[in-house]
Amino acid sequence: MKNFKIILFLMMVIVVFSCEDLDINENPNKVSETHPSLLLTNITTSAFQVKGTGAMYASRMIVQTDGESTSQFYKWDRASFDAYNSLRQVTKMMEEADRIKDDSYKGIGYFFRAYYFYDLALTFGDVPYIDALKGETEDLYQPKYSTQEEVFTGILKELEMANSLLDGTDIITGDPIFNGDVSKWKKLVNSFRLKVLLTLSKKEGSSSLNIKNEFAAIYNSQPIIATPEEGARLEFVDVVDSRYTEFNSSGYGSGLYMASTFIDMLVEREDKRLFAIAGQTKNAKEAGLAINDFSSYAGGNPVIPYNDVNLLAAAGKVSKVNERYTADPTAEAHNLLSFSELQFILAEASVKGWIPATNAQIFYENGIKANFQFYNTYAKGYEAYYTQAEAVNYIAGSKVNFLNATTDAEKLELILTQKYLTSFLQGGWRMYFDHLRTGYPVFPLGVGTAPTRWIYPLDEYNNNSVNVTEAIARQFGGSNDGIRELTWWLK
Repeated sequence: MKNFKIILFLMMVIVVFSCEDLDINENPNKVSETHPSLLLTNITTSAFQVKGTGAMYASRMIVQTDGESTSQFYKWDRASFDAYNSLRQVTKMMEEADRIKDDSYKGIGYFFRAYYFYDLALTFGDVPYIDALKGETEDLYQPKYSTQEEVFTGILKELEMANSLLDGTDIITGDPIFNGDVSKWKKLVNSFRLKVLLTLSKKEGSSSLNIKNEFAAIYNSQPIIATPEEGARLEFVDVVDSRYTEFNSSGYGSGLYMASTFIDMLVEREDKRLFAIAGQTKNAKEAGLAINDFSSYAGGNPVIPYNDVNLLAAAGKVSKVNERYTADPTAEAHNLLSFSELQFILAEASVKGWIPATNAQIFYENGIKANFQFYNTYAKGYEAYYTQAEAVNYIAGSKVNFLNATTDAEKLELILTQKYLTSFLQGGWRMYFDHLRTGYPVFPLGVGTAPTRWIYPLDEYNNNSVNVTEAIARQFGGSNDGIRELTWWLK
């Protein structure tokens, strides 16, 4: 009996102390507070990753020969709302920035909100925006959809807020892009504002957005990316989880080859960037042709049946992607917004008359020179092809020389084509959206027309059916959630 009482006493002690532990301990897997710098590192490295091959199929840069790529043949359907997972991390970073009263992190948070909502709006059309991300704070798990116009209006306001908040001179931590330089984040924010405004060029006549005047005001009075070194890019290092995104990627196996659309544009212009982007054909290698022999490169037609291209590839007549992209763990930095892209944005705005037209040629040539400098820096073993002297010679070529363009349409085609040629494994879906907006460059389509959007995720139909159905009816006048429906920005 004595032993029983001792055991009972020990059990009561254990229960008491266990209850006390439950009262004072927090769940280590759900930390309530953290420094925003710890969140910033993950947010930036995730956003700056290479976006993969889907956009390059759609933009006629690569082809698949061992099956039918839905992106290549414009047969895609749904996309995901995964960006909202990233936005939740951004929301948490901004909450922590409020807690420690640091406006710099909050300003960067507004930038990333704009970045992700920009992508979501272009991908789908109307998306949850005003009501989004309120599950934890307001138990709102079925958000209404904001119109695409409301989303873009909100994006521009959030970028304006970011610009206002990023006025500090302190060095922030956890920043793998600009090493904590707040002034460079401010330049990125304002440069991205220009990108968003140009994306809305079809809405130039909108009095509420005042696109042309807003663009000019930012260009004239706000700091923007002014040199190639100030571009927003992620440098990769040869360390686990920090290597180039496409390093050792299995997606570049036996079935992936270059598209003739892209190869032909480079060959026609005697564009030496071809050598760093594509590999020689098997036949050219066996014949001993030099790397700088343009006849040793060829692409597969992106609109014919994939097996027809496969037969040509098997016969050694089609180029693969240059192996440096998968063999080199630090192949090249990935740009979220480069100086080169910004120069092409300014060149297009100049032709449109949003800023002085006299600068269009300067911006255009700066964009090309900066991209040659990029390859000179990162295309190891190919540096001699991308000196500034080579860039000047290239710019003087008959198919590149800006002075040969006599109409605005010809000038825009030059600008958009060169912008496209800088986009291999760099631009994500940017070049495809540029094509939808401007018609340049001209892509071979095959049958039908190019898709303009993606279908909403199946989860939305299962968990938010009333709101997604209302958004579809509002945009398209019925129930057709189709990939070729026009959304507001393209009308």
